[in-house]
Amino acid sequence: MRTLRDAQVGQTVRVVRLHGEGAVKRRIMDMGITRGVEVTVRKLAPLGDPIEVTVRDYELSLRKADAEMIEIE
Repeated sequence: MRTLRDAQVGQTVRVVRLHGEGAVKRRIMDMGITRGVEVTVRKLAPLGDPIEVTVRDYELSLRKADAEMIEIE
C-alpha cells in the first residue's frame, strides 16, 4: 500500500482510499481530499513535515501523520 507520504515532489497521484476514523477522516475530506481526486506534491519541508500539495486547484499543507492515512495509486 502506497500512501501520500511516499509520493515524490512533482508527482501527481490519485487517491484510492482514506484510512482513519471519525473527525480525522472528516477533516481530510473537508479539505477536498476524497476518493478519485488527483493530488500533486509540490514541496516538502526540510525535515519532511509538512507536505505541501495541490488539490482541486488550491494549495494545502498536510502533516506526515495525515498523509499516511491517504492511500494512493
